[in-house]
Amino acid sequence: MSLTFHWFLPTNGDSRHVVGGGHGTPATASGRDRPPTVAYLSQIARAAEDLGFVGALTPTGAWCEDAWLTTAMVGQHTEHLKFLVAFRPGFVSPTLAAQMASTFQRQSGGRLLLNVVTGGESHEQRAYGDFLDKDDRYRRTGEFLQIVRKLWEGETVDLAGEHLRVEDARLARVPDPVPEVYFGGSSPVAGEIAARHADVYLTWGEPPAQVAEKIAWIRGLAAQQGRTLRFGIRLHVITRDTAREAWAEADRLLAGFDAETVRSVQAGLARSESEGQRRMLALHGGGSRDGLEIHPNLWAGIGLVRGGAGTALVGGHAEVAGLIKEYAAVGIEEFVLSGYPHLEEAYWFGEGVLPLLAGEGLWKHPFRAQPAHPAQAPFVS
Repeated sequence: MSLTFHWFLPTNGDSRHVVGGGHGTPATASGRDRPPTVAYLSQIARAAEDLGFVGALTPTGAWCEDAWLTTAMVGQHTEHLKFLVAFRPGFVSPTLAAQMASTFQRQSGGRLLLNVVTGGESHEQRAYGDFLDKDDRYRRTGEFLQIVRKLWEGETVDLAGEHLRVEDARLARVPDPVPEVYFGGSSPVAGEIAARHADVYLTWGEPPAQVAEKIAWIRGLAAQQGRTLRFGIRLHVITRDTAREAWAEADRLLAGFDAETVRSVQAGLARSESEGQRRMLALHGGGSRDGLEIHPNLWAGIGLVRGGAGTALVGGHAEVAGLIKEYAAVGIEEFVLSGYPHLEEAYWFGEGVLPLLAGEGLWKHPFRAQPAHPAQAPFVS
């Protein structure tokens, strides 16, 4: 088995400190350290491509740049890297979204992956003109993906659903290849939609035992639909030549979280309607700085100031590789990673951890035949 690794494009800004934002919370001021220009994001994308990451996740929301437009521009500066574009089904018509994806595939050479984000925060959705409640948003997502899938197959679609209606919908040109759909969600209705429509189910970085429970849940629901899915996980990473260096970096990041920022972010996240966000908050007790290593080499500190994915792999390269193997053992095949700053941390992971996994036959560079670079510290001018 060869594991798949994706990186992250920080379209809300990058920094040597944690950049907050997401799930209804605004991006923190540290996002101004490195603005999300096309030039800087392209630098990260080229590094990820060279190191052997298959794709790069680009987030969605009012707190960051638009994912479709940004990746279309950054894609002009890369050759092989795919873009895991996050988008919210309620904001565009399914026919238009299917057409946009088809165009992206042709113009990029088949480098689009889709991360379907239903939207867990009603107050943020309302700012975009979407007034459905959470469960109805998921049901609309199911109708949306039903339409899009049929359009991608070249069908003419007539559907009068509970939330969406199209008549005589058809694409002039279907995408080739059809983009894979990545989907996450921890509520019962989210599991139902994932089982019916997702290619890859994504979970945030809970400890391996909890991840195993979610995989079993989704796998069972998919089996009832006669389907099989792959499974991925969204994590941050802090890896260094030694564990001491890695944990020192985690401590440095933690020291940069002032008490008022933590309090404000946690108060905002506590209002979240997302079941996944609730599970993230439970990992660190809703803002406590104590006991943040919730599993060996799994650190919940990021979640103190950032919505969404709030845990990080932390340790020496061998320790991080070991935790990755733990996740692989319970069924995770794809890893969507990030780190602060994203340029330098991509090199730490790509030159430190990936060669170890390659040596055990768990990873190979997707774009070239020769072995991965030997482990070494990144050069930063």
